[in-house]
Amino acid sequence: MIVAGSESQVLAARVARETGRKLVRVEHESFPDGERLVRVPGVEDKEVAVVASTPTDEAYVELLQILDAVRGASRTDLVIPYMGYSRQDDEFEDGEAVSARALGSALPHVDSVTTVNLHETDVLEDWFDAPERRDLDAAPALADAFTEELEEPLVVAPDGGARKLAQSLAERVGGDADHLVKKRLSGDEVRIETQEVDAQGRDAVLVDDIVATGGTMTEAVEVLRGNGARSVRVACVHPVFARNAVLRLYSAGVERVVATDTLGTALSEASVAPVLARHL
Repeated sequence: MIVAGSESQVLAARVARETGRKLVRVEHESFPDGERLVRVPGVEDKEVAVVASTPTDEAYVELLQILDAVRGASRTDLVIPYMGYSRQDDEFEDGEAVSARALGSALPHVDSVTTVNLHETDVLEDWFDAPERRDLDAAPALADAFTEELEEPLVVAPDGGARKLAQSLAERVGGDADHLVKKRLSGDEVRIETQEVDAQGRDAVLVDDIVATGGTMTEAVEVLRGNGARSVRVACVHPVFARNAVLRLYSAGVERVVATDTLGTALSEASVAPVLARHL
């Protein structure tokens, strides 16, 4: 059985179709004081996979309620395609909460936890209570979305953290991989310190796990354009797209933006459902 969180209904339906498993209807009720109640009937002694991205606080509370509602299942597999707060994985200033630890530890014991291109995989290993833990690669889904012919493709990560993802995507689109070096100036501002890239006459694909405000990608686009890229496309696993990020990217001269459906947006054309289904 597949149980969907509110932020993952389309993806959960695709996973159900890929696996041939039943998609269970989740019942919601709201009370006058703003509290909510979740019911998941018919899962007693059944094997259940809960598919729930958590981009908001509300989604986290709902996930906690769903996991409590399915506690009678014979097996519970938890899939968090996009985990909010995963970037808050350390105490950067004195007295800060390590939010990823707090939220991962708050989730009850399950039989397995699956994530997709988690920003820091240590979060999964250190703070989730499950005997099976895996972080899956969305590069196959992104590669399938690039059906158009790319001229001497160059797949570029905007920083070292996305280098592995860039290499994985490059192997699948038949191109080379490279990465830039960036310096973060503030929460919204970055400076790309790499100024020379072998992009002359090539179709470049900038890829990152998360695109939030688009600030990093916009700076990277300028570097690639300055190095003679024939075109620049953007690919991301988790399309957070805050503060007019998409408009910002297209205004910078990006030809196309491709994202997966770990979060549902108008640009989420690459589905990770087949990748997830292989592990359920």
